[in-house]
Amino acid sequence: MTKNYDHRQNRWARSSYRGPRKGRRTPKKAFLPLAVAGTGLLLLAAVSAVTVSHFKGKGASQTQESPAPDTEPALTAASVTVNGISLEGLNQDEVYEKIKELFPWSMKAAYGDEQLPVTDLLQPRLKKWAQQLCTSSQSGEITLTAADLVDDQLEKDALAQARTLAGQWEIAPKNSGLDYFDKEKGSFVFSDGCSGIEIDEEQMAQDILSAIRENRLDAVITARSSDAAPALSAAQAKEAYKTIATFTTETTNNQKRNTNVRLAAEALNGTIVQPGEEFSFNSVVGQRTAEKGYQEAAAYNSGSVVQEIGGGVCQISSTLYRVVFNAGMKVTFRRSHTFEPNYVTPGQDAAISWEQPDFRFVNTSDAPIGIRASYADRKATVSIYGIPVLEDGVSWDLYSEKVEELDPPEPEYVEDPTLAPGTEKVVKAATPGSRWDTYKVVSKNGKEIERTLDHSKSYKGHAAVIHRNTSSGETAPSQAGTDAAAPTETSAAHTAEGQTSGATENAGSTSSLENGSQPAGSESTAPSPTVDGMPEGYTPGTGVIAPFQPENQ
Repeated sequence: MTKNYDHRQNRWARSSYRGPRKGRRTPKKAFLPLAVAGTGLLLLAAVSAVTVSHFKGKGASQTQESPAPDTEPALTAASVTVNGISLEGLNQDEVYEKIKELFPWSMKAAYGDEQLPVTDLLQPRLKKWAQQLCTSSQSGEITLTAADLVDDQLEKDALAQARTLAGQWEIAPKNSGLDYFDKEKGSFVFSDGCSGIEIDEEQMAQDILSAIRENRLDAVITARSSDAAPALSAAQAKEAYKTIATFTTETTNNQKRNTNVRLAAEALNGTIVQPGEEFSFNSVVGQRTAEKGYQEAAAYNSGSVVQEIGGGVCQISSTLYRVVFNAGMKVTFRRSHTFEPNYVTPGQDAAISWEQPDFRFVNTSDAPIGIRASYADRKATVSIYGIPVLEDGVSWDLYSEKVEELDPPEPEYVEDPTLAPGTEKVVKAATPGSRWDTYKVVSKNGKEIERTLDHSKSYKGHAAVIHRNTSSGETAPSQAGTDAAAPTETSAAHTAEGQTSGATENAGSTSSLENGSQPAGSESTAPSPTVDGMPEGYTPGTGVIAPFQPENQ
């Protein structure tokens, strides 16, 4: 009778064939007559009891010492054949290589005109089978089929393989949603959704298992598919979309600056951000140049107020920051200005320069969102149009409060020989710096339920500019050929600095500020090197420090 291997029970079924037995002990009663024969025979019997005999042929034997524990066990049966192939004297690896030849695997899965190989699921089970055979005392003729190797784990592996293969062919349905922005009509256009392809993974797994049980290891498994309908139609999408956040800031009466605000709003208007996509203000709005119509307006350059092309663009990025936060999006990069802005509450600004700093966020919704931006009548407005991200009735907002006033920098003295000797004149008054804490406020149905510190920011104060004449007055030096600076008009620049933000800064400009080392949420002890209570260039939520670039207003 042959022997069949029961893989589920990890044993071989009973067989009437025992085969020759190796190292078979003599029954105890057989040793009784030897005791009478004398001590020599008893010693011989004891020695023979610890030897192992390997049958190399019919009626032939050879005595060998037991192998060392760290050597790989050899077959313990005198004669073992599997499906007619002799495995006598082979170790575990050799047994595996032999029986693997009995199960040549070339199974494939097909969908349409494409075929993909199915991973050999029998290989690990054949290795386990070879190990069990080599560590047992089985002998004789064994019949092994692919069906014997099917167990619960193989069924799970077949399903996992089917899912992997299905992933190569499945196409997710496309819901109706924002397609593009029609500039002529000034509105977003919705596209019709389209069906996808869904592969029947469970059926594919069952077909793989059936092929294994029937020993059809070269089978081609045909994948079955069905259409996957989109969850939203165009009409449903239009109904689901709404303005989920909007914010407006007021500009100045500076026409050049307002031109820059308008151009940035026009560049931003109609932008569509896909689910999971990261938006970059600089990438969308682009570099602010004279060729595009941007004007020179007040801007910050290395902490000083200068006239730069694009001054004022930061008002659009700061307005966008508020909208993005209120809509529940994830802000990935934002930097505050060096000095307090006055078109948004300090702590709620987003400085922009080319190429850094940038303002970036990720669309956390499952659908595309649209950005609307406009400028008119000295007002800049930005809105987010999409399917709400936050739970119904839940809202996010920012609340900032000044927690400390900081001393202004030391006065800047300018030698002015036109003044009376020994006198001085304050041309620009000093302004103190400040530190602001900004909180994330979560409300539900109009009632605040949570308030957490989002960031802290220290703004620099402005040094007083004082003109003076330190001469003794005995001789009045001629202005010609001297290094004395003539009086400059600074009040206009000072006013513009407090009202403007965000022009594109010269790419080659530098700053003397150094990176700080404070963690998120900590207080700033040195106003100049920090942004939002964090080192310059810190990306909130990531711990990443970006290279510092000076910002413009």
